[in-house]
Amino acid sequence: MSVETLRCRVCEAEYPAVASGTCVRCFGPLEPVYDWDEVARVATRERIASGPRSLWRYEALLPSRAPVDAGGGPGWTPLVKAPRLASAIGVGEVLLKLDHTNPTHSFKDRVVGVAAAKAAELGADTLACASTGNLGNAVAARAAASGMRSVVLYPRTVEPEKLLATAVYGGEMYAVRGSYDDCSRLVIELAGELDWAFVNVNLRAYYAEGSKTLAFEICEQLGWELPDAVIAPVASGSLFTKIWQGFEQFRRLGLVEGEPPRIFGGQAQGCSPVASAFADDRPVSPVRPATVAQSLAIGAPADGDLAIATARTSGGAIYSVPEEDVGPNMSLLAGTSGVFGETAAGVTVGALRAAAAAGEIGEDDRVVVLVTGTGLKTPQLVETRPGVEIEADVDELLAGLGVA
Repeated sequence: MSVETLRCRVCEAEYPAVASGTCVRCFGPLEPVYDWDEVARVATRERIASGPRSLWRYEALLPSRAPVDAGGGPGWTPLVKAPRLASAIGVGEVLLKLDHTNPTHSFKDRVVGVAAAKAAELGADTLACASTGNLGNAVAARAAASGMRSVVLYPRTVEPEKLLATAVYGGEMYAVRGSYDDCSRLVIELAGELDWAFVNVNLRAYYAEGSKTLAFEICEQLGWELPDAVIAPVASGSLFTKIWQGFEQFRRLGLVEGEPPRIFGGQAQGCSPVASAFADDRPVSPVRPATVAQSLAIGAPADGDLAIATARTSGGAIYSVPEEDVGPNMSLLAGTSGVFGETAAGVTVGALRAAAAAGEIGEDDRVVVLVTGTGLKTPQLVETRPGVEIEADVDELLAGLGVA
């Protein structure tokens, strides 16, 4: 859908729908303003269900027109039951939203897909970003598919697997001697100098809208019903807040009924400015990241205070997960569900465990856990046993199996 106005989520100041992501009055995040009467006319269950098997089936609720390859993704990722994980944690029902099955194996393909479509509408020829890894993968891949130039800035400590998953698409890459927040500062400065589409700066108002589609898909995949709770990782806070907004928008349109889900978040202890502020009931203060969960290592989260407000409004919470638990949580997820999620998933499972231990999620709840990236990009924390080397001899194999 074409939108003509952006509105600040904090002070509600309005701006033209151009390449702008931040309010100049209060520095709050901007978001598109929709014509809800028009949306209600076209966003029916029947029309959505007949759309492409990608996030573009929700085009009426997005700020960009669908690209020509809309049927190829991203989005429409599986929602699968994980009964053994639910039993291990003591929760009634756990479903995993497998966003690691997107084209570059993370949920970032959603937000980049929407931002790239808007960039094309605005006539931009370069996609750029600051990234902790996954976003760079998505930007480089989408630019390659669209015939655009890509430029990615990332901390030089990013996992080598993620660097390879950016470099393979042939874009330009710059390793910054500093944190993600240093990278972010650089792209903000560049955005004032260059006429590029910086997906998480001047296109952030459109980019963030892609996260809502997770909520839309969950409702549709549950038979147009709402879950009781959703567990998500928290980095900038944008994903966390937009999921809640997605559920609320479906309720507003009458596509689902009932109480919205409680939204629970997790941050790794070494970079937990939002979780700490939630626990202390205060505004978010920046921190210097020191965490194994590098995809969540944003020390100055732009939407941190909005994430806290979302957690409180929904009846949820945001937890700090011990660093030493991240790897074992990844293994718990893999060993009980057959799903290998990255470090962010280890944090998310930690938040699920914390909520269950606190009695905030129980045996009567249907809970959706977001798996936002693949563990193949962050395998370093998982302990595995080496295979047993044998001769090509069946008797030796039987002996090793203990059945000789």
